[in-house]
Amino acid sequence: MLLRIIVAIVLTIALQIVGVAGLPRLGLYLIVYLIIGYDILWKALQGIFYGRVFDENFLMAVATVGAFALAIYEKSGDYLEAIAVMLFYQIGEFFQSYAVGKSRRDIAALMDIRPDYANIERDGKIVKVDPDDVEVGQTIILMPGEKVPIDGVVEAGDSSLDTSALTGESIPREVGRGDEVVSGSINISGLLKVRTTKEFGESAVSRILELVEDAASRKSKSESFISRFARVYTPAVCYGALAVAILPPLFMILFCGSPFDFATFETWVYRALVFLVISCPCALVVSIPLSFFAGIGGASREGILVKGGNVLETLSKVKRVVFDKTGTLTEGVFQVNAYHDPSDHDLKESKARLLEYAAMAESSSTHPIAKSLLRAYGRKVDRSRISDLHEISGHGVIAVIDGMRIAVGNEKLMVDQGVEPCHCHTAGTIVHLSIDGRYAGHIVLGDVVKPTSAAAITDLRRSGVDRTVMLTGDAPAVAEQVATRLGIDEVYSRLLPADKVARLEEIMGAPGNGMTAYVGDGINDAPVLSRADLGIAMGALGSDAAIEAADVVLMDDDPSKIGKAIRISRKCLRIVWENIIMAIGIKGVCLILSVFGIVNMWLAIFADVGVMILAVLNAIRAMRVKRS
Repeated sequence: MLLRIIVAIVLTIALQIVGVAGLPRLGLYLIVYLIIGYDILWKALQGIFYGRVFDENFLMAVATVGAFALAIYEKSGDYLEAIAVMLFYQIGEFFQSYAVGKSRRDIAALMDIRPDYANIERDGKIVKVDPDDVEVGQTIILMPGEKVPIDGVVEAGDSSLDTSALTGESIPREVGRGDEVVSGSINISGLLKVRTTKEFGESAVSRILELVEDAASRKSKSESFISRFARVYTPAVCYGALAVAILPPLFMILFCGSPFDFATFETWVYRALVFLVISCPCALVVSIPLSFFAGIGGASREGILVKGGNVLETLSKVKRVVFDKTGTLTEGVFQVNAYHDPSDHDLKESKARLLEYAAMAESSSTHPIAKSLLRAYGRKVDRSRISDLHEISGHGVIAVIDGMRIAVGNEKLMVDQGVEPCHCHTAGTIVHLSIDGRYAGHIVLGDVVKPTSAAAITDLRRSGVDRTVMLTGDAPAVAEQVATRLGIDEVYSRLLPADKVARLEEIMGAPGNGMTAYVGDGINDAPVLSRADLGIAMGALGSDAAIEAADVVLMDDDPSKIGKAIRISRKCLRIVWENIIMAIGIKGVCLILSVFGIVNMWLAIFADVGVMILAVLNAIRAMRVKRS
C-alpha cells in the first residue's frame, strides 16, 4: 500500500510539472488513478454484484469516476481532484491499517508467551516435546531463559521468574521447592525441575490466549450502534446526493426557465460528488472498533484481561464493587497470630508444645489450616511418634502422639470429647487442643490481608466508585476486622454461595445509578460472578470456574488493578465519544455547506480523510496506559 501511495504521488507531481494535453493526459491520469484506486473499484464492483452496494468503496468509486466524467465533459483536463480524492482516501486507509496493526502487534506480543516446547528427561537425556504431550504429574525441566510451558510445582532448584508478560509486574518472583509456577512466565536464572499440575490446554497461558482471542469477537453497544448506523446512513447519503444532483436543476427547469441540458445539471452534479466524498462514514466505522481494540490491548499489557468491547463499556459504568474476602482481599493463606494456654506453663514452652502437637496431628491433612500449622512449625514431622490418627470431617483430628491422646479442632470437637473449651475473644480461626481429655489451650490463625488491598479500596473511591461491600462465609468478628482495616463500607458474613447471590441481588436492586461489579476467586464465587453486572476474577490463583464465569480477569490477583481497569475503560469510552462527536459534527456542517456550493472537493477530502486520520490517531491513545 505504501509503495502504491508513493508511486501515485510521484507520478501526480510529474504530470503537474510536465505539460501533457489531450488524450495522452487523460490516459496518464487514468494510469495513476488505477494504480492508487484499483482495489477500491474492484471492491465496489464486488459489492454491487453481491448486493452490498452502499459502502465506503461505492461512495469513493462514484465520487472519483464522476469527477473524471465532469472533467472530460468540461474538457478542462483537470483530473487532479479525482486523483486527490482516491489518493488521500488511501492515505487514510494506510493510517488506519497501521494503527490496527500496532494494536495487533501489542496483543501479538502477549501471544508470544505461548511456549513452543517442554523439556523432559528420557534415558538420561533432555528431550524437547510438544507441551500438549506432557501429562499431569510428569516432571519437566526448565533451563535459564526458557518459558514455563505448563503450570506446576517446583520439585528441585531455585530461580527467579519473569512474570511481566502475564501480570504486567516487572519485579521477578523468587521460587524454590514447593512453590507454584505459572505457564507463560520466563525462567531467569537457575535450573528448575517442575512437576506439572495441569494439562497444557488448562494451564494459565492457554486460558489467557483464549480470553484475548475471544475478546475481539464481543462487540460493545457503541460498536453495534455504529455498524447499524452505517448500514442506514450510507444509503441515505447516496439518495441525498442523488437528490442534490437532480432536484435543484429540475426546479430551475420547471420554474425558472432554465434550458433542459447537462449544463443546467453540471454544478449540482459536482456538488453531489462533493457531498458523497464528505459523507463517507469511515471515521466512525474504523475508529470506534479500533478504540475498543486498543483499550483491550492496553489493558492486556497491564495483566488485565477484558473479554470484549461490551465488557469494557460496562466496566466504565461501575459504581458499586462487591468483594469476596478469602483469596481476593486476603492471601487465602493462614498464619499463626496468637496462642492461649490456660495453665501456668512458661509461655514460650507452651507455644512450642501447642504448635508441635497441632502440627503432628494435622500432618496428614490437606486442609489449608493444617498446611498453615505445618508451615508455622517449620520442622520435619517425626511420624514414628504418631499412631491411630483419624480425621473427623467438620470437626478436626484425633491422634495418639507419644502415647497421649491428642484432639485438635474446633469447639464442636472439644465438646464431643467431653472437654470444656476456652472461648477466645481474638478475631480469627481458633484451633483448640486437648491432651488425654484435658483442655491444653488454643492457637489463633488469621488470614493474611494482601498488601495492596487497602490501596485498592482507596483507589476505587478516587476512580468514582460510590460503594464497596464485602461478602464472606467467615465469622462476623473476622469479617468486621478485615473490613475495618481496609475501609470497606459494608460487610456481610457467614454467607453460603446461595446467600451471596441473594445479597448481591439486593445490592444491585438498591437505588442509585451505575453497574455493580463482583470480585472473587473461588469455585463458590462462580454463581455470583455470573449474576453480577460485571464479574472480575483472580486469574493466577483463581479457580477455572471463576475465570470462566468472569468478564474481567486479573492475572496477578492484585485487587489494586480494579481501579486501573475502570480508568482504562472510561478513557476508552471518552475517546469513542470524542470521535463520534468530532466526525458527525464536522461532516454534518460540511454536508450542509456542500449543498450551497461553499465546500469544494479539497475541503471535502479533509472532511472525509482528514477526519478519519484524526479519529484513528485519537483512537490509538487508548493503547497507552499510565503505570501507577
